[in-house]
Amino acid sequence: MLRPFIVGLGRSGAGLHLKALKDLAAGAASGEEAPFSRPPLAWDPRPEAGHGLTGLTVAASLAAAARLTEPDRAVVHLCTPPEARAEVLEELAVSGFTRFLVEKPLACDPAQLDQLVRLREKYRLHMTAVAHWLAAELTRRLHRLVTDRTLGTLLGIEVAQHKPRFTRTLATEGHPTAFDVEVPHSLGVVLHLAGPAELVTAHCTDMVCDGTVVPHMGRAALTLRHHSGVRTEIVSDLGSPVRQRTFTLRFTHGTATAHYPISEQDHHAQLILTGAVESHDVFHDEALTAFLRQTYERFAAGEVTDFAHHHAVARLLCEAKAHCRADDAPAPSRGPR
Repeated sequence: MLRPFIVGLGRSGAGLHLKALKDLAAGAASGEEAPFSRPPLAWDPRPEAGHGLTGLTVAASLAAAARLTEPDRAVVHLCTPPEARAEVLEELAVSGFTRFLVEKPLACDPAQLDQLVRLREKYRLHMTAVAHWLAAELTRRLHRLVTDRTLGTLLGIEVAQHKPRFTRTLATEGHPTAFDVEVPHSLGVVLHLAGPAELVTAHCTDMVCDGTVVPHMGRAALTLRHHSGVRTEIVSDLGSPVRQRTFTLRFTHGTATAHYPISEQDHHAQLILTGAVESHDVFHDEALTAFLRQTYERFAAGEVTDFAHHHAVARLLCEAKAHCRADDAPAPSRGPR
């Protein structure tokens, strides 16, 4: 049976991945079989990172981790920042690890993305990205609306993906732009719903808070033209006073408004249909746990074949940032306005 190996015990690794793995283990305790063996293995270059965490074994180094488990039976949850990812990935690949679940964004610039592709091909790695909205029940229902043409032909998609993110933005530099925080989730979904796309335009603003300017971390927006003819508009505002994760799908005979859960505190989604069909459904939709179960089952069966999809998401994000000149020059240092 596969064993989880979390590399990076920050917000994603310890706060999201470990919690979801514990939820899967708890489900196994009540009769549902877990898709992995316990306890998870973990490593973080910061010695203090694992303090206070329970339910896992923290290795002293990557080499030590390779001795504590069978690398060819492990799933590496790669939760390191993208700029440090390639070096860690290669060290793990050399040690025999072959299955990788990479935290979003897959890469923040074309050079990082090319490195990831090169390492994947060089070491024949099985690699996918964290894209739990693709496992959401709400996404499944939206996809069925599109394929069954319940409301007619899909014409356009509008995404509003907002949340106030001042504290983490001011405290860390883990994400270079607002495109790298929320947008990867929605971009993966719209490509799933409407098919391949090309960038039309993109915009990005700075975050301004109490006299401090954080370059490129305010509002991010992009427009896509899908090969299917659908047009998508995605807007994500990290300076918003409210949280919102809403997709509006416009069809020839109606509209679907989909509200994804906005936090770990409440895993309920809502889907409102108007036009040819009228309905309003509210349902539990805990996507990350479902995504991890599906991913482990796919890894065990050797069926992880979606890297091209995640590569397309990363490529479009890189193009959007280039369009905004976010990568054209070194960003100015943070400081007073």
